[in-house]
Amino acid sequence: MLALKGLASLGAAALVSGCGGSGVAPAPVTVAQGDHSPSVVSGPTSESPPETGRALHRRVVVTDLTSPWGLVFLPGGKALVSERDPGNIVVVRPDGRKLLVKHVKGVSSNGQQGGEAGLLGLAISPRFTHNHWVYAYMSAKHDNRIVRMRWHRGKLGHKHVIHRGIPRGLHHNGGRIGFGPDGMLYATTGETGVGSLAQNLHSLGGKILRMTPRGKPAPGNPFKGSVVYSYGHRNVEGLAWDGAGRLWATEFGEHAYDELNLIRPGHNYGWPMVEGHSHQFTNPKAVWHTEQAGPSGIAIRSSGHQTVAWVATLTGERLYRVRLNGPSVTGRTASLHNTLGRIRTVAIAPSGRLWVVTSNTDGRATPHTHDDKIIAVWFS
Repeated sequence: MLALKGLASLGAAALVSGCGGSGVAPAPVTVAQGDHSPSVVSGPTSESPPETGRALHRRVVVTDLTSPWGLVFLPGGKALVSERDPGNIVVVRPDGRKLLVKHVKGVSSNGQQGGEAGLLGLAISPRFTHNHWVYAYMSAKHDNRIVRMRWHRGKLGHKHVIHRGIPRGLHHNGGRIGFGPDGMLYATTGETGVGSLAQNLHSLGGKILRMTPRGKPAPGNPFKGSVVYSYGHRNVEGLAWDGAGRLWATEFGEHAYDELNLIRPGHNYGWPMVEGHSHQFTNPKAVWHTEQAGPSGIAIRSSGHQTVAWVATLTGERLYRVRLNGPSVTGRTASLHNTLGRIRTVAIAPSGRLWVVTSNTDGRATPHTHDDKIIAVWFS
């Protein structure tokens, strides 16, 4: 049976790749479910350094990490990094020295069996200097949950569960968390491979969640008494806000299109009925063929009149620079292609440089020497 998949036009694809279009959208293309050869091609993507006329530089910050996933910076410049499979949190100093600060008990990982569960995203409280809370998204034996721990004298204390009951699966566990400009905690979840969960508002699978720092439904959420903020997602692993407070998210497609979405409260993003563009659901702002992306982490930098979203990709093994103009995407370029391997996370360090986290020890690739690494990237 055919499912409505990848209703994207060639004109929209040209916009995504930064190429001019005629302004006339051709008829949509329907792709059969399970088709590994999508019919719509998004056009060429520049592989030159994404800052025109500037040279790309990179420096290894730290090596020998095991399946790193989440990354968050503490006041003073140190970073906390989660290691998905061992369930560890390590601190990484700007000079590259690292130290284990917490083994999170109760983490249930299946990464070495090709799965995606374990210790995933990290966030710190917007009032960290007063309350010292560090938040983590973790897989337990039967569910995914969000916990928090107090940072004290270089260590993390006992974990407190603030939200539980998020569906857990071998794959599609979501896992990115972050505090928005409104002070609320947002979390991405996957539908665990059960597509129907994404459309079920009584399930937390295939959603973006919004909650208070204590894990309760946030005031103003679109569905009364619920932490659900948006739905119809397959597996979202990237969250970031632009300078105007708009929320953007990266989402894994299946066999046709990966997506960059502008998230609006209460909106339905269409999975499992559609992948890419459609007339029935909220459309992505940018799409990639799945072999070109596998988008995980995202970081956004707004400077003057220019806003750029940096998108880390696993399957595509490259870092995309996506140009944003308000709520629109105006083009993209790529760098680091086939250089570092799989890229899980990208973050903007206090220095202003990008920290890029590889993911070659996650069971999906052949690790390079001293993988996994964090690489600082900048342009001159």
